[in-house]
Amino acid sequence: QVQLVESGGGLVQAGGSLRLSCVASGRAFSGFTMGWFRQAPGKEREFVATITWSGGTTYYADSVKGRSTISRDNAKNTTYLQMNSLKPEDTAVYYCAASYSKVVLTFSKHYAYWGQGTQVTVSS
Repeated sequence: QVQLVESGGGLVQAGGSLRLSCVASGRAFSGFTMGWFRQAPGKEREFVATITWSGGTTYYADSVKGRSTISRDNAKNTTYLQMNSLKPEDTAVYYCAASYSKVVLTFSKHYAYWGQGTQVTVSS
């Protein structure tokens, strides 16, 4: 079993930045591909970014590409999502997820473990 706990969300003005963190516990974190997803009110959960176990491969949704950076520190069992130039449309609950796969994954169904989410609100 893997437990994931996100933090770092909050209220920020448009153009601002936030860094989300996701701490994993329970199993060997370094073996997991990690992902970030988000869900806005009334919308389906959507993919944001993913990173392989080594950190060597990352992939981003077009909506955040160039504004966000996913990274991980396996020694700290932590995955990060740095978000810059935030827009009101980035407002959502952000979830981190873990998968046993060794490749980047963009579909939520491929992730076995999920955190409880952290709210990000961007004001205009």
